[in-house]
Amino acid sequence: MKPYYWESEHGNFGDDLNLWLWDFLLPGFREVHSDVLLVGVGTVLNRALLPEEGRKLVLGSGFGYGSLPDMQDRSLWDIRCVRGPLTAEKVGVPVDLGVIDPAVLVADMPEFASLPKRYKQSFVPHWESAVAGLWPVICAMAGLHYIDPRGEAKDVIRQIAQSELIVAESMHGAILADAFRVPWVAVSTSDSINSFKWRDWASTVGVEHKPRRIPISTRAEAIIKGARFWGVDYDRQGVAAVAVAPERVEEGDVAVAQMAHKPGLRLAAKQVLAAPSTLALWQASRARPQLSTDARLSERKARLYDVLEGVRRDYL
Repeated sequence: MKPYYWESEHGNFGDDLNLWLWDFLLPGFREVHSDVLLVGVGTVLNRALLPEEGRKLVLGSGFGYGSLPDMQDRSLWDIRCVRGPLTAEKVGVPVDLGVIDPAVLVADMPEFASLPKRYKQSFVPHWESAVAGLWPVICAMAGLHYIDPRGEAKDVIRQIAQSELIVAESMHGAILADAFRVPWVAVSTSDSINSFKWRDWASTVGVEHKPRRIPISTRAEAIIKGARFWGVDYDRQGVAAVAVAPERVEEGDVAVAQMAHKPGLRLAAKQVLAAPSTLALWQASRARPQLSTDARLSERKARLYDVLEGVRRDYL
């Protein structure tokens, strides 16, 4: 059996943890049923991602992008559980199969036990934000530790577990924080952040997805997300769609533009332009955080372990 996961060219810890999580949860799974693809953590129930041929064992995957593959043939699709009730409804399986995202079980791995706290407040952006944003600099200005979601998965997870508070644009940043009992605040920088998958997971642990809006931090980030930055809308090819009206350009904006043409002052110019992002992130770090109850999380984890026991019985 081989685990399937979406592999970002930049790296994304929430997907990359599939490389080792299933060896902990289902020891020996790689040595059996070579014709079966284990479809696990990630928003991967997507026709464009999964191969049409072969058998699939679905364990906690989610829907959220594109269109679903044809999953009607149960001889090819063994759906044991999905991320949450919204995915279950889309797939057409009983709602009670929407158990929880399996990433929560990372917190039960011995190597992550009893880690000391090192960071008071940390920010985990979405990987797209990390690619094109100024977030390490913004975090330094706002007094937060920056956690790059593109880093080695275990290192990213240790940093989350060692934080006292997580501000999360990355959904798995919030999922892992909740699993390690670290209070978290959800934020979003653009409409490209998928609220369906957040609500799907949040409903399983009895919390709400109520993200605080954080402004885009750079023009490059606006381009990659097809979003607005300082009054200009960008599509994903980098073409400005709606320019800021001339009367809205003030002397301060002109000064920033002039700074940007001097190499030594470019970072300072970017920091000025990112000031709204810095303030909003600082405010988010002081907002009232969320955390599921111990009882609700334990109940969901127990249900997932029951599912895994059935898989061990049937496959291993």
